[in-house]
Amino acid sequence: MTELLTKETFLEKVFNYEKNKEWKFEGDLPCIIDFYADWCGPCKMVAPILEELSEEYKGKINIYKVDTEAQQELSAAFGIRSIPSILFCPKDSEPQMAQGALPKHQLEQIINDVLLKVTT
Repeated sequence: MTELLTKETFLEKVFNYEKNKEWKFEGDLPCIIDFYADWCGPCKMVAPILEELSEEYKGKINIYKVDTEAQQELSAAFGIRSIPSILFCPKDSEPQMAQGALPKHQLEQIINDVLLKVTT
């Protein structure tokens, strides 16, 4: 199940940008954050894929959603200009942003390469 984040829960579970200037991941598991809006067509295409991935990778990664309309300060802090924007946050390195509605196989590849660092 993907979890909707507010600014407060984002600061606690992902990155406290008010306290830290440098990136410091606060979570226990690597995560994906989907910056979306209810009116966005491509966002609606990505949502069920992220739900599937949250089941498939349960216990390995967390998947969160941020409503850019409701959380404008959070969106501004990450310079979100187009949606969907998907932020991939590994535990021990810098986050990476991807834009647009990515297909499932591409999301899986980024999860494995960036978040889980699976070597094949």
